[in-house]
Amino acid sequence: MTFEIGFVLVALVAMVVALAMDKMRPGMILFSVVVLFLCARILTPKEMVEGFSNQGMITVALLFLISEGVRQSGVLGQLIKRLLPQGKTSVFRAQLRMLPVVSFISAFLNNTPVVVIFAPIIKRWAEANKLPATKFLIPLSYATIFGGVCTLVGTSTNLVVQGMIINAGYEGLTMFELGKVGIFIAIAGIIYLLLFSSKLLPDKRGDDMEADETEEEGTLYRIEVMLGSRFPGINKQLGDFDFKRHYGAEVKEIRRSGQTYTAGLDNEYLREGDTLVLLADDSFLKAWGESSAFVILATGKDSEPMMSKKKRWLALILLVLMIAGATIGELPVVKSAFPNINLDMFFFVSVTTVIMAWCKIFPARKYTKYISWDILITIACAFAISKAMINSGVADLVAKFIIGMTNHYGPQVLLAAVFIITNLFTELITNNAAAALAFPLALSISSQLGVSPTPFFVVICMAASSSFSTPIGYQTNLIVQGAGGYKFTDFVRVGLPMNIITFLISIFLIPLMWHF
Repeated sequence: MTFEIGFVLVALVAMVVALAMDKMRPGMILFSVVVLFLCARILTPKEMVEGFSNQGMITVALLFLISEGVRQSGVLGQLIKRLLPQGKTSVFRAQLRMLPVVSFISAFLNNTPVVVIFAPIIKRWAEANKLPATKFLIPLSYATIFGGVCTLVGTSTNLVVQGMIINAGYEGLTMFELGKVGIFIAIAGIIYLLLFSSKLLPDKRGDDMEADETEEEGTLYRIEVMLGSRFPGINKQLGDFDFKRHYGAEVKEIRRSGQTYTAGLDNEYLREGDTLVLLADDSFLKAWGESSAFVILATGKDSEPMMSKKKRWLALILLVLMIAGATIGELPVVKSAFPNINLDMFFFVSVTTVIMAWCKIFPARKYTKYISWDILITIACAFAISKAMINSGVADLVAKFIIGMTNHYGPQVLLAAVFIITNLFTELITNNAAAALAFPLALSISSQLGVSPTPFFVVICMAASSSFSTPIGYQTNLIVQGAGGYKFTDFVRVGLPMNIITFLISIFLIPLMWHF
């Protein structure tokens, strides 16, 4: 074993442990590892920063802005309100109306704003109709994941893998190519949730409060917020931070990993991902509703659309034109008609973002606020880590080991091995980091076997997005955990069968759709 191989293996193990222990933000952990590789001369400065100029990474950044524009238009909130049944209904009928539409929407929009918008509306609707909100919030998160595996833009992971494919010199995936498998996963997943989620999920939370509380000074609303990475009180005691002085709201509860804390709150340390139940008036939402320090999960009252009907329609039309343009632009006849212009997803996402900014569908002066920079840094560093695994020989070494273990069973068993490895990393760390670790292995395995790498690329997209068994692997799971008061075991109970279903469908269908 060479020094480079040993150094990279130790660094990768340390990276996985740091990510699993949540020592820092994922972007900083990956960046630290990349800097180590630079110091050890495993990466050149050019290789270190190549990911920051990758089209896939920039496309993800622009899609954050487009998703924000659609969110601020209010069109999604109006849609879900019309979807939810009015009057007496059942969990099954409500899920039947909700889940397919949520999956369809999340195939084209960032999953996080979809869940942030829908979760409080669904929760309030469930309480009004005497149904347990816990029967809807985990299925909501899973439905967005189903949609994400159906298109190239459904999740940032797909765009990361796409960027790596192109960097490796192969032809990238088309807009709906992943749907050849993703649509079957989505259908099977929705059927599974309709049949079993009601039985597997808890009936109600044990910490329900009254929806509204009043004090002598006037009406206060019960507001639920999840603490984001930019909240200034992370790792500080609530009493030392003095939340009420900073934000003008009183903390009534802290929820963490399915546990609710109501006594001795001043002694509790605040953690990223904690859900706080606040008592606050309208001024809190006006001042902090758009802050990156919080994710607003529930406001205690209905909110009106933020834009005029004309702008809501414009946001929707722009989104449809973007999707249609990217799809048509991939057709051979269009490529031959416009040989000097690459009419791909990057082109149409860029054009749509600029139009939305100039039409004030999202505040152009605050555009940097709506981009999740940690995700972008994670993605950019993922490209560098993947390159380091190839440069050092780690990818070839691990690939030889995996091939040696399954030498007599053929490439389909190796496909299963790549799925399992990627999926385990996704559940323990992050989906983009999982893709970064799995991609060079897939490339080396296919090269050593002398088969097409495309089935392995597709299986990484499916496995890296299929985070069902833990709340930590996917941000939407973390959001609904706080909003629904779920325990870690709730995700394992309902999510593990979904991981198995996704695995079986992927391993059976991918070799049929993309031949070795």
